Amino acid sequence: MNNSEMNERGTDDLENFDFNKSGINNYEKKGFLKGNLQVMDFVLLLYDIGAVNVSFFLALWFRFDCQYSMIPNTYLEPFFKFAPFYSLFCVAVFSYFRLYKSIWRFASYNELARILASVVIVSIFHIVGVTITCQVVLQGGIYRMPLFYYAFGVMLQAVLLLSVRFSYRFIILMWGLKRRENDLAYAKRVLLIGAGAAGQMILRDLHEAKESIEHVYCIIDDNLDKWNRFIDGVPIVGGREDILKSVEKYHIEKILIAIPSASAEQKRDILDICKETGCELKILPGIYQLANGEITISDMKKVAIEDLLGREPIKANLEDVFQYLNGKTTLVTGGGGSIGSELCRQIARHNPRQLIIFDVYENNAYEIQQELRAKHPDLNLEVLIGSVRDSRRINSVFATYRPEVVYHAAAHKHVPLMEDSPREAIKNNAIGTYKTAYAAMMNGCERFVLISTDKAVNPTNIMGASKRLCEMVIQTFDEKIKAGKAGELPVLYAHSNDEDGSMRNIIKKNIPAKTEFVAVRFGNVLGSNGSVIPFFKKQIAAGGPVTVTHPDIVRYFMTISEAVSLVLQAGTYAKGGEIFVLDMGEPVKIDALAKNLIKLSGFKPDVDIKIEYVGLRPGEKLYEEKLMEEEGMKTTPNHLIHIGAPIPFDTDWFLLQMKELMNVSYGETGDIRELVKSIIPTYQPNKN
Repeated sequence: MNNSEMNERGTDDLENFDFNKSGINNYEKKGFLKGNLQVMDFVLLLYDIGAVNVSFFLALWFRFDCQYSMIPNTYLEPFFKFAPFYSLFCVAVFSYFRLYKSIWRFASYNELARILASVVIVSIFHIVGVTITCQVVLQGGIYRMPLFYYAFGVMLQAVLLLSVRFSYRFIILMWGLKRRENDLAYAKRVLLIGAGAAGQMILRDLHEAKESIEHVYCIIDDNLDKWNRFIDGVPIVGGREDILKSVEKYHIEKILIAIPSASAEQKRDILDICKETGCELKILPGIYQLANGEITISDMKKVAIEDLLGREPIKANLEDVFQYLNGKTTLVTGGGGSIGSELCRQIARHNPRQLIIFDVYENNAYEIQQELRAKHPDLNLEVLIGSVRDSRRINSVFATYRPEVVYHAAAHKHVPLMEDSPREAIKNNAIGTYKTAYAAMMNGCERFVLISTDKAVNPTNIMGASKRLCEMVIQTFDEKIKAGKAGELPVLYAHSNDEDGSMRNIIKKNIPAKTEFVAVRFGNVLGSNGSVIPFFKKQIAAGGPVTVTHPDIVRYFMTISEAVSLVLQAGTYAKGGEIFVLDMGEPVKIDALAKNLIKLSGFKPDVDIKIEYVGLRPGEKLYEEKLMEEEGMKTTPNHLIHIGAPIPFDTDWFLLQMKELMNVSYGETGDIRELVKSIIPTYQPNKN
């Protein structure tokens, strides 16, 4: 393609020209584009010089009945003498207003305003300048041009300058519409929900897309005043009650939901209707793009199950967290897990002096290490491999790094697996927590936050019971420290002939223990390791069936980021000994959750994807509880974080039982469940 051919095709084809196939390298490509654009700018400059002069000449010509011979020389001579000066002034003004630097295919109000401002300035200059020229040239004769000359010349000048610039945009638009009409047979049929600012931006972005792969056939909006009107040629056909009818009428394949200002409950109600259509669903997440005027089709995301929870996202006051964690050395055990890794992400954003990740599984630890190094290159990060069950290793970590704040997320959490290996649940969860808490106390840690679970309330499985033991460990440490009896806390060790498990007994050196121990209890987390959502998605991807344990089973749900932000804020409220309980909202039926996931995947439950009820798993119960009956409720500044009053128990007897529990779990002898039941009266092992 030669230069003349490229000029004929315009800048639009310059963008689409394949320089790689033509053999032109990058440097030649940049020079080629720049050269052609400069030529176009020069041509536009010549046009402007001609347009501004022709417009006033035509005004003079029309004034005298379109006969050149009838125009008096007293008008022609000042006009021609002033024309060169006027041309130079116009080029200077147009250059100042960047009229030769705009991309006119994207011309908008801003370009229109700059052209009009330019026209006003040069018109005033022309009126004054040509009038003065008349006086100078004629020396006492006619002092001005005809009034028609001034009025018509200014208007014609504005028309010529505007038309040449916006005609390019108009031609491109018409060409795009014609191309779109030809491509409609192959485009995906789309229904847009939302005729507000966000919906208009999405519609415009689709219409201006180079590749016409989607076409909006109708718009839904609950505002009655907008019904039976059009946006960019697309009809607004009704409100949410018309969604199903419109999907059928227009053979819709995809629904775009662009109502970022709607409440979570409103979005849930609309999604409940949309998921019955079997169409692909996408939604605009929030209003932050709208504030910046940046909404495009790429901002739409697939509808996630949390969009159907029908509640607003839970927000914590992270300013408190920032003030607390700023400049502190913070340790996260189990930092590679789903909860632990999110804790690390949020802590990394709060300027810790050092962040230490401790995990037994090196693959998870490596992934979060690489992620944090990429996102926070200045973060002082240490990633360590080890087990909380190893008293020597955990104490070495505390003695070396001296963390001031600990978030203890390391735990075995999978209920059915722990039912099959109950001793491992006790070793890792209960004994591991004790050893980590002891190391924290011995090495001067300021605050220790245990990540607990609603399964610790009236537990029916060994995992929940082990987490209740963890809470009791926390309460015991808190009581002993406040009573000044931290020295009575025994060292639990499994190393042969190692009296203290190499723990540094600083209490014998008369250094008082100061650690504040608290627990934070919450329910299931959407998308976490072992949760039902990823499991259901795999089953759906495999074609089913989706297995639900019981049609009436319910669970509390929260997103990972919500849970972790509340955990961090709860840690700032700690005084020692509290069990913080997060408000998880209303419980969700797992059966409804499974059906919604199937519908969001574009299938029909029990038609395309079967649902099978397989019965409660070992240790599972129909519903989870957030508080024990004996526990009361106290409030905190965040109404979503509550404090359960600790249930009193004999801590001295509990410490003796913990020693026996460790011996039984490591010795692989005795009935571990019966021993746990003797420690936790509310533990009722599930016989199924």
